[in-house]
Amino acid sequence: MKILLVEDEVHLAEAVMQILKKNNYTVDMVHDGQDGLDYALTGLYDLILLDIMLPKMDGLAVLKSLRKESIATPVLLLTAKGEISDRVRGLDTGADDYLAKPFATEELLARIRALSRRRG
Repeated sequence: MKILLVEDEVHLAEAVMQILKKNNYTVDMVHDGQDGLDYALTGLYDLILLDIMLPKMDGLAVLKSLRKESIATPVLLLTAKGEISDRVRGLDTGADDYLAKPFATEELLARIRALSRRRG
């Protein structure tokens, strides 16, 4: 499974990437929304892990652009914005799942597995 990780907190991104690689996922990592959108539009990914608060273009704008372009790749929002209203907004924008930071590694991996089962 090939995952795109879009996260501007470099230390967190590196840690998540290592966890994913250790669990046999292939990962590309970018640190701003514009690069995230450019990579995601290639259609090469099975899953996108997307932060909301990003430089250049926020994650919700990235998500809106992807859905507007009919990119149906599952998107799991990983964000510090954990209020119910934030979650609802993220899901209504087109996210397939939402995980607030800080999160447990086991839960992240379980959500990735669940999204991959849905995709088939």
